[in-house]
Amino acid sequence: MTPSAGFLIRSTAAVALSLLIAGCGFQLRGAPPVSSALQPLAVACTDNVPQQLCDGVREQLELGRIELKPAAEADFALKISNFRQQRRASAITQRAAAAEYTLTHTVDVEVLTADNIPLIEPANLNSSETYRYDESNVLAKQREEDDLQQKLYDRLAQQIIFRLAPIDEARIQRMRRDAEEARGEDTEPAP
Repeated sequence: MTPSAGFLIRSTAAVALSLLIAGCGFQLRGAPPVSSALQPLAVACTDNVPQQLCDGVREQLELGRIELKPAAEADFALKISNFRQQRRASAITQRAAAAEYTLTHTVDVEVLTADNIPLIEPANLNSSETYRYDESNVLAKQREEDDLQQKLYDRLAQQIIFRLAPIDEARIQRMRRDAEEARGEDTEPAP
């Protein structure tokens, strides 16, 4: 077999495998499907939310075939705000130096309809990870911390997707009815 024939066979096999995976509804492990009832959806991140987190949420939604639109064109809005990051020493050496650190990322999320009916009330999500710190290898530990930060962004993105998963058409309609009834009670004149 010639080298070009081998390349052609490997390329064809790779394309076939890609089509097979795409055709079978492949999804990231652990990521539940988000209902198509939440389409079109806008993802709005405030300025203090890291771009990696926003991009991770958008990527998972797009993989789940959720149509994303700008807020002005969307029927629903996922709002991600109030990102907080904490790094604290969780273990100390005999010389009173940090031996372990715990990184914690926290963010607030809510989902609203275009007419401001809450489908998910503001909720606080967080993820944390602990790692060992070696003061003799600071550069490697900084890289490890950077990798952990990305892992925490990914976990938060997955938590957000899990929050969206139970919202289907029936739940949206029920919440709309409840909101309309509550508004009706608020506007009735007092006897």
